[in-house]
Amino acid sequence: MSTQTTSDYRLSFRLLSLPSKAGVLSSGGEPALSPAVIDLASDEPLPELPDDSPAAEPCLTSLSDGGRSESGMFWLEGDALMCVCPDCRAPMSVRVWLMVADCWRCGTSIELTDEQEREALRLLKQRQAAQRPDLANASRGRTGDERSATPRPASETPAVRRPAVAAAPRPRRPSVPASLTESPEDRSAVSSTKRLEATYNEPRRRLARHRTPGVWLLRLLKDSPAWLTSLLIHLLVLMILALLTARRAEDANYIRLNAIVSKDVRIPGQEAIENPADEVRFDLPVPEKVDLQDRQTRETVIRADQEARELRLVDTADPNLPELERLKLEIGQADGSSVAIAARDPRVRVELIKQEGGTTLTEAAVARGLRWLAQQQQADGRWRLDGGVRSDSAATSLALLPFLGAGQTHLSGRHKDAVARGLRWLVGKQRPDGDLRADSQGNTGMYAHGQGAIVLGEAYLMTGDEALRQPAQKALDFIVQAQYPDGGWRYQPSREVAGGGQRGDTSVVGWQLMAMQSARAAKLAVPETAFELSSHFLDSVQRKDGAVYAYQPGHQPTPTMTAEALLCRIYLGWTKSDPPLMEGVRYLLDEHPPDAAKPNVYYWYYGTQTLHHVGGPEWERWNFLMRDVLVNSQEARGEAAGSWAPRGEHASAGGRLYMTSLAVCTLEVYYRHLPIFRQVDVE
Repeated sequence: MSTQTTSDYRLSFRLLSLPSKAGVLSSGGEPALSPAVIDLASDEPLPELPDDSPAAEPCLTSLSDGGRSESGMFWLEGDALMCVCPDCRAPMSVRVWLMVADCWRCGTSIELTDEQEREALRLLKQRQAAQRPDLANASRGRTGDERSATPRPASETPAVRRPAVAAAPRPRRPSVPASLTESPEDRSAVSSTKRLEATYNEPRRRLARHRTPGVWLLRLLKDSPAWLTSLLIHLLVLMILALLTARRAEDANYIRLNAIVSKDVRIPGQEAIENPADEVRFDLPVPEKVDLQDRQTRETVIRADQEARELRLVDTADPNLPELERLKLEIGQADGSSVAIAARDPRVRVELIKQEGGTTLTEAAVARGLRWLAQQQQADGRWRLDGGVRSDSAATSLALLPFLGAGQTHLSGRHKDAVARGLRWLVGKQRPDGDLRADSQGNTGMYAHGQGAIVLGEAYLMTGDEALRQPAQKALDFIVQAQYPDGGWRYQPSREVAGGGQRGDTSVVGWQLMAMQSARAAKLAVPETAFELSSHFLDSVQRKDGAVYAYQPGHQPTPTMTAEALLCRIYLGWTKSDPPLMEGVRYLLDEHPPDAAKPNVYYWYYGTQTLHHVGGPEWERWNFLMRDVLVNSQEARGEAAGSWAPRGEHASAGGRLYMTSLAVCTLEVYYRHLPIFRQVDVE
């Protein structure tokens, strides 16, 4: 290693040797040590020190021996304060302003303790006193200004920093010795000692005395790693540059670029507004008179589309669902009542609604109505009428009809749990002879039984669940046995009427005939004589060769009884080629169309089914009026949201549940039963 020397002094390494032959004694009475000076530029090895030489002992404090401190040494070499490396024994210069020393040979770095700093400064002061007695005297007058830092505990070890070397053992952390020795030569200080004392000691003493924030800052800079100090300085510089950045003149000329590429030329400030209707795509049709340009109306339709999707969510892996392609084939080739309810499958609902005249709003009304009905179910599975009559059997059957009409069974569908609980309660209340009237009071008995028989027949037809076969068959047998001799049915079975001479009425006949039709579609045993007798009863209440019908023989025809009787005639075999059927349809449509001012949900329920089977322009006219009346009259807010308020004939007796059940069934007409007089192709 070569080292450049100056004209004033040259770097050298002072080694302690044995006492000189001259026997010179130090101030303490010990033999003086003769220095051996070696040029650092020399390639010659360092001389060996004798084992009993004081310099052969460790020069830094060691903690491995229980805290015993061994003395090392400091000495002045020109302007440099020197010490010995604790690892390789090479000379090291102490940086007085930081009180650290780095070894030029092995890279070891040591940091002086407070006690060692004071010892080093004492050595510098002695040299300064030898050079300038007046400065020494002044220093003795300011002994109270000595550095007042609290000394570290004797057991504390100063930090040692070494360069990382692969596979090299990490050296033990040494410390600079607390007691220092000095030779007579060290007291012959050069003039540079005064400069070190003035530039380092005095400012630090003033800071310590006044306890100013500068002390904290100096300590922070001293103890912080170099990378952290550099980071703080760079951040400060960047902040200053950001503050000095010149603001762009407000009136400067600049060009605004538009990243939107369009074939239309747009004038700044006159942005074109796209048609909101083009931004939304609906699976189901939107009513023709709905203005999607209106923001509120558009939001209402979007919300309705989301609600309508509830009924189309199915588990495609459900084993209870039929194979889709086979289902479409059956719907397209439907020629009998056995597949009349195949269109209830949610997977084909969109196509049926489009073809038969439904809309997004009608299907959303169905979804909201079913949601309200599900909320009214009791814990044991039953429903209750909230009107003037009492019949939990009728309420439960009426509530289950719209669920089944929407393709919801006890095996699949969004509301399968509600359907399963309702069927369980209904079957549990059935008597051994098949009677489903349960707790019915007054005139509701046979109404409740007929509606319950429809529920059991449709549930069995839709699922094929053998657990429902016997209850459905027994309910049908009870209907057959309750038929009157005139072919009709009344409030009680014929055997419960004294003499059996009571005559039936068209209203009760309609429910029993629909139950027999469902049982026949499910391939249950239905005697043909029961259908023939019911046809004879309808003959007894008809007018105008069967175009209009009355409640009982001798009564005046009414639109409600006409709509119910015409539906029965269709299931009994009448076709569009029968003049009385089409004349009765025109009577309903021309003289008694659906009117919100004249609510009658019982009439709308039967009239909608009749017109749907007939089809054609008559159905389109009826459907356009019916769907608007029902959709617009549904409750939209509060606890009753999704239901219909009881309004019109017989509504007060059945209440809100009766009104809601029939309204939902009416809006399900597009897929609840396939039209009899035409075929529907499903893509």
